[in-house]
Amino acid sequence: MPVTRRTLTLALAASALAPAALAAAAPLSPADKALVDRAVAYLQGLDEAKARFTQTDGSGRETAGTVWLKRPGKARFEYDPPSGLVVVSDGAAVTVADNRLRTFTRYPLGATPLSLFLARTIRLDRGVAVTAVDRNADGFTIVARDGHGKTAGRLALDFAEPPLRLTGWTVIDAQGRTTRVRLQGLARVSGLDAALFAPKKPVPSERPL
Repeated sequence: MPVTRRTLTLALAASALAPAALAAAAPLSPADKALVDRAVAYLQGLDEAKARFTQTDGSGRETAGTVWLKRPGKARFEYDPPSGLVVVSDGAAVTVADNRLRTFTRYPLGATPLSLFLARTIRLDRGVAVTAVDRNADGFTIVARDGHGKTAGRLALDFAEPPLRLTGWTVIDAQGRTTRVRLQGLARVSGLDAALFAPKKPVPSERPL
């Protein structure tokens, strides 16, 4: 089923929602902090990568596509037809181009969850509060939110091991709605074309003479 613009907005802009009262995060145990440090080191070394992704919204609707990452700051999410959506981060802004509806929207990169793992230096101890480290049979999940309490929403980063690898993330907005992204076959690559990360406005549809 095609991804909706509302679902995509939730996925990109959960950290830009209205402020909410947030409890202070409890200090991490030494074991939890060690996992966070390993995850940060892994993400810091993930300079260029490519993967397939599946996005699921709170209603269970799924869409798929291909993602390219180039740190710092750059990413491209290209949704499979018939969606027509292309999401590009050029290092300063995130643009959403809908080639079917011929629309083009921009968000500041810093107001989206993408900024957490596209930063030049990834920090989970400055401006971000890690509220939980949850272990499972295949790896662990790090749950984080705005450390200043100015914005609502949470971001959960999922890791599997061995070897350590990012397998996806879940965005939870202020109303508890979730958008989940799962990565398949995430692999390091090199030499990604700069044109992948150049936003392009949809070409206006031609009108008959």
